Amino acid sequence: MKYSLIIPVYNRPDEVDELLASLEAQTLKDFEVVVVEDGSTIPCQNVVNEHASRLALRYFQKENSGPGQSRNYGAERSQGEYLIVLDSDCVLPPGYLQAVDDELLSHQCDAFGGPDRAHESFTDVQKAINYSMTSFFTTGGIRGGKKKLDKFYPRSFNMGIKAELYHSLGGFSAMRFGEDIDFSIRIFKSGASCRLFPKAWVWHKRRTDMKKFFKQVHNSGIARINLMKRHPGSLKLVHLLPAVFTVGVSFLLLLFIASLVLLFVCQSAFWLTIAALLPLMLYSIVIFADSLMQNKSCRVATLSIGASFIQLLGYGTGFIRAWWLRCLCGRNEELQAFRNNFYQ
Repeated sequence: MKYSLIIPVYNRPDEVDELLASLEAQTLKDFEVVVVEDGSTIPCQNVVNEHASRLALRYFQKENSGPGQSRNYGAERSQGEYLIVLDSDCVLPPGYLQAVDDELLSHQCDAFGGPDRAHESFTDVQKAINYSMTSFFTTGGIRGGKKKLDKFYPRSFNMGIKAELYHSLGGFSAMRFGEDIDFSIRIFKSGASCRLFPKAWVWHKRRTDMKKFFKQVHNSGIARINLMKRHPGSLKLVHLLPAVFTVGVSFLLLLFIASLVLLFVCQSAFWLTIAALLPLMLYSIVIFADSLMQNKSCRVATLSIGASFIQLLGYGTGFIRAWWLRCLCGRNEELQAFRNNFYQ
């Protein structure tokens, strides 16, 4: 068995059904699927059973411990030479595994990852969130874009690794957020080779509303400081940009409020109002135009503006919060803001 696909799942049987259906359509068939039910109250066992006759498929149930530990649980029970971890909210195009295999045959490596895209069936909100998480103007292209400000680190929605290396590194850590980047950093530190496979992309549904999206990116900002503490030297300029953006937006909003107050005293303060709004307006125009070119939808482009601000401000506030508590106040324990569920 060459590939073991490991899928942790929590209360998402409909998503698992879509993902397994896409695995049935793979043109390369040398793989098994390991589904790990992570303490779900809405299990997907019936869905798994419907696909069991058409896939080399195994299903396990365990107590809730989060996706990282569930991936480890699945890895311990896998038989493949390579382990590929996927999120349950992904769908694979038919040529995904063939693209992975072609890359490995042409240039061997120890670990790899691929980018993600939005499917045409996704909601407009999902498409906007996908844009904000993949655009060069929001993330610097570090999630698999052609243009990027830092090297590519595989992420757990689409990550592959030799089983031998996975076990030698101890798999994913007990971090509740940022555990995939922690694992990627440890892969690089081990001296293993790691590459981006640009053609091995997946459709990734991401969060279904802006509130859940904010929680996700806020925790990601906090996780970046936790990662810096675990791995000194891992913090790069691109990781600081959302915090700089957050401080800048806060300053411009204060300037705007001050200019409105001054308008009652001095009419020339009108130009101060324009100066406060202009940078935000210009950035919004850039996001709208870029998203419009990608998505061909004015509605998605408009929603992309909001999603981009949420992505940057959510990450930035989480980053600043964790930096204040861990770096200035000296708290040693790893922080997290939204603890109730790993998957929401």
